Amino acid sequence: MTTPTQQLSDAGVSIWLDDLSRGRLDTGTLAKLIEEKNVVGVTTNPSIFHAAITAGTDYDATIAKQAAAGASVEDTIFEITTTDVADACDLFAPVAAATKGVDGRVSIEVDPRLAWDTAGTIAEAKHLYKRVNKDNVLIKIPATLEGLEAITATLAEGISVNVTLIFSLERYRAVINAFQSGLEQAKENGHDLSKIHSVASFFVSRVDSEIDKRLDAIGTEEAKALKGKAGLANARLAYQVYEELFATERWALLAEAGALPQRPLWASTGVKDPAYPDTLYVTELVAPGVVNTMPEKTLDATFDHGVVTGDTVTGTYAEANATLDALEKLGIAYNDVVALLESEGLDKFVASWKELLADVEGALASARKAS
Repeated sequence: MTTPTQQLSDAGVSIWLDDLSRGRLDTGTLAKLIEEKNVVGVTTNPSIFHAAITAGTDYDATIAKQAAAGASVEDTIFEITTTDVADACDLFAPVAAATKGVDGRVSIEVDPRLAWDTAGTIAEAKHLYKRVNKDNVLIKIPATLEGLEAITATLAEGISVNVTLIFSLERYRAVINAFQSGLEQAKENGHDLSKIHSVASFFVSRVDSEIDKRLDAIGTEEAKALKGKAGLANARLAYQVYEELFATERWALLAEAGALPQRPLWASTGVKDPAYPDTLYVTELVAPGVVNTMPEKTLDATFDHGVVTGDTVTGTYAEANATLDALEKLGIAYNDVVALLESEGLDKFVASWKELLADVEGALASARKAS
């Protein structure tokens, strides 16, 4: 009997874990997930690092060492996060080698406070890349309007990128354009395109959380019937965009030069509403060439009882469009929802980062007193 996670892999879905911590690395639990549950990559974000660093004592020795060296709070966080990511890159190196760099990837995000600062993002992306110094790292850049130019510029330097916080189909098109522009410039700069990798992180469950709230407020039977459908519809239409924009003459020229497509990555795949199946955003978004990054709870649920029935995306586009049209008819404006979600997503990451700064600052002060 193959496991559901093996069936996902066989269907062309790469499973990445949406979590990282020193504990996962030191205790071997991450290695075990690679071995047993088909995990072939890792994503991190400011909230994940905040949770990792402020829980338990795993980072106390590093913080004490940084305090003794007189390091600033920013330098301390940079040291902790880049060390964890570099070590995870080493753990995933065999996967990267076996997949020619397609998988075995570990993502680290630029300081979220730079999301509206193009030049700052480019500089930070280069700094992170240089410090982690591993071929299989992905630098995460939010898909803000200011981020698009930074994505192109970072790829043009030969640096692999995970574009994050994509909610809208229009912005996703702009992300693919930024990716292809980046590769065109990288080619001009003499980089080997086959070594530049990218994913586009399209968020799923948060779309349902926001739209379901509005459907509840409307309260009609028609509105209630649409609950839990928008996130999947939006993601499925994103895959249609992917198929369309990687079948153009522009892309064919890049592919001839060795370029690999930017894969869609389903993010925010943990179910927020307990009324929904806990594997909803996994089993209903199976398609060739996608990544699904899961919190461990979702990964465990999928491994335990996920029912994988093959491709559940291609061929669903008419139905997905009908879902979004029905929402518009009820007065739920798609553009309003996705703009709000981008803004909230960025605010959450900035808030997590600020909390992390404050917590580490406190830990550094305590360590200095203790010494």
